[in-house]
Amino acid sequence: MLSNLAASLITHGRIQTTLTKAKALRPFIEKVITKAKKAAAQTDPKDALHYRRLALSDVRDETALTLLFNEKYKDFSARSGGYTRIYKLGQQRQSDAAELALIEFVKADDVGYKKSKGRKATKAKKAPKAAAPAEASADEAPAKAADAKS
Repeated sequence: MLSNLAASLITHGRIQTTLTKAKALRPFIEKVITKAKKAAAQTDPKDALHYRRLALSDVRDETALTLLFNEKYKDFSARSGGYTRIYKLGQQRQSDAAELALIEFVKADDVGYKKSKGRKATKAKKAPKAAAPAEASADEAPAKAADAKS
């Protein structure tokens, strides 16, 4: 199943499927793309052939693999990962009410979006009032000790 989905994604660049299948396809196709990038980086043709055969054992569609190894890998040469993006479509399939999603390749020049690191820092709060009396009592203690000695 993943082999056919991967072949369709390589051929078309974008496919619509269920959210569960899209989430399962993402690591599968990213490993295949990494193999294509490694094959392109090899100087020895035997090593390149090795990566091609490893990818062929995963995808099992020679035309899609030829397209990936000859053309599509160039789109991902500047990226170190994150070659795909999943969009939740928000609608459900009529027959089994499965959530639908769209999985597509990320463009080479797409930087994506930055995740926020949470809430922004609020203004600094005033010093707690409990700390001020503690300091005063600490100052009074040596003074009381000095009065006791006299």
